[in-house]
Amino acid sequence: MKYFLVLFLGGILLLSTSCDRVENPYPLTVQTDLDTTLYPGNWGDYVANEWPVFTPNTNLFRNVLIEDFTGHQCVFCPAAADLAHALHESNPSRVFTASIHSGPTGMGDFQVVSLPNYPTDFTNAQGLEIGTYFGTNDGGFIGNPRGTVNRFNNGYIFQSPAQWSSMMNDQLTQNSLKVNIQSALNYYPSTKGAFLHVEIEKLDQNLTNELGVVVYLLEDSLVGDQKMSDNSHNSSYVHRDIHRGNIDGQTFGKVLGPDALIGNKYYVNYSFLVPNQLDGNFNAENMHLLIYVYDRTTWEIYQVIKQDIIQ
Repeated sequence: MKYFLVLFLGGILLLSTSCDRVENPYPLTVQTDLDTTLYPGNWGDYVANEWPVFTPNTNLFRNVLIEDFTGHQCVFCPAAADLAHALHESNPSRVFTASIHSGPTGMGDFQVVSLPNYPTDFTNAQGLEIGTYFGTNDGGFIGNPRGTVNRFNNGYIFQSPAQWSSMMNDQLTQNSLKVNIQSALNYYPSTKGAFLHVEIEKLDQNLTNELGVVVYLLEDSLVGDQKMSDNSHNSSYVHRDIHRGNIDGQTFGKVLGPDALIGNKYYVNYSFLVPNQLDGNFNAENMHLLIYVYDRTTWEIYQVIKQDIIQ
């Protein structure tokens, strides 16, 4: 059950007795909508002892999110997925990928479950809605495989895989960092619950459009079925960085408004249940989050970071 909480963060929020911790940057009261039942203990203890304190963010670099729109029955998609993963491995601390199983109509022929060879449904509601939206808006999305690189509009937001490498390099070499993000996560295996805390700082005050924050839940290294380029069925294909949905269920995330602004930084908090893998097993080590901030007018992603669930 979710509770709309008023957290009293006055004297109790000297967040530990250790000498290197500082007071929580929140005011005396802050309203937070979290599922406190995911914490295996007294919620007051979490607030007093486990709520994170962020130190100044010293990151100087803009990272890159490659969204690979794919399908398990798309014969050209494995090559695109290999490319996306290779681009990530070329700069693993700054380039991240999300494999979104969706077409321009959401659920298309490449994404459907087809027995007996393709029994797994890799789709989710948010991924399908993203595909459907871009199928008819903001330049269009003609089919799989296609992808975005920080959703930068290079004539079109969606590009063929042939464009991903050069666009990635252009983004990596940009000197101006417009937004910075840092995060902290507490995970509790006994409840499979997690609490994510995000700090966002707008560095470029010339950004006047509304900003949004989105958190993708990804599952990596799932062995499953995939149609290959020769139309063969590969039952041992390794699916990488599968988009499992957004942890708050909001396709285009939260608006960064004055209610989240404390001083000159935004603070956004989430609670979520870590799901089973698509094969029915449970392994939180195979899942991670991608947190990004984007321009809600142009769709451009200004910054993205990775947050592991198992630290």
